[in-house]
Amino acid sequence: MSYQIELRHFNYFLAVAEELHFRKAAERLFISQPGLSRQIKQMEEILETQLFIRNKKKVSLTAAGVYLKDEIEFILNHLELTKRHIKLVSQGKFGELNIGFLGSAMQTVIPDLLLKLKDAFPEINTSLEELSNNAQLNAVLKDGLDIGFVRMVRVPKGLCIKPVFNDTFSVVVPANHKITETKFNGMEQFKGENFILFSQDYSPLYYDTVMSICEDAGFTPKVSHKSVHAQTIFTLVENNLGVAIVPTSLQQGFNMNVKFIELKKIPQRAVLSVIWKEDNRNPVLKHCMQLLLGDEK
Repeated sequence: MSYQIELRHFNYFLAVAEELHFRKAAERLFISQPGLSRQIKQMEEILETQLFIRNKKKVSLTAAGVYLKDEIEFILNHLELTKRHIKLVSQGKFGELNIGFLGSAMQTVIPDLLLKLKDAFPEINTSLEELSNNAQLNAVLKDGLDIGFVRMVRVPKGLCIKPVFNDTFSVVVPANHKITETKFNGMEQFKGENFILFSQDYSPLYYDTVMSICEDAGFTPKVSHKSVHAQTIFTLVENNLGVAIVPTSLQQGFNMNVKFIELKKIPQRAVLSVIWKEDNRNPVLKHCMQLLLGDEK
């Protein structure tokens, strides 16, 4: 009896690849464990390739399995995107744009873009998701997002990147801190302070840039806390648990008992860029990029 790969095989494989545990994957899929094992075995026979290494202690992916996991994530993401677009088209709407972003983009670029889209193409739906740089990168590659707003210098082949906002950095200190904007002479004044930063995993470029700002002032900052949310960072600063260095635009939209001291004379800048996939087939994307970049794209 000959078999063909079906969509169910993809879903079964992906569940096992993510859980790396057949029982947990079977429970997630609401099927029996023996039934799931048979489906995976059938898939391996069809492909004539071993996808999992199984022993009594653990389940792991083979090299072929790792490759297939990435491809299936892309296929299923694109299929879900296509289903959403079909539904929107059937309702007489233009389509949907899925946007990923770092928090600071919501203070500057994104509100302006959403207003332009609403004015020019009111029939376009938009969805927003705040994610780390790497999460956005992976989602754009796999068609989970159409565009992402990130802080990075380079992207893998197949992606495009363009700067869209060039921001200064500011030191964030408690409102009652002895150093004020008029008394600020340089970053060396904060040498003995604890620093509260965005997590390195959230934005490696930001983290390295902050390190370089302090190192240019002759010291390595003592990092006491890390977070992925500006609100958390500002709350920690407000409670005298340290100082922070953030893009200046983040002072908008928060009502916290902190003050910002803009670092106008340093060479480092917080550059926000947009990324998108070169072969993205979403027809809405070209309209978005024209509004965002004009003729630069």
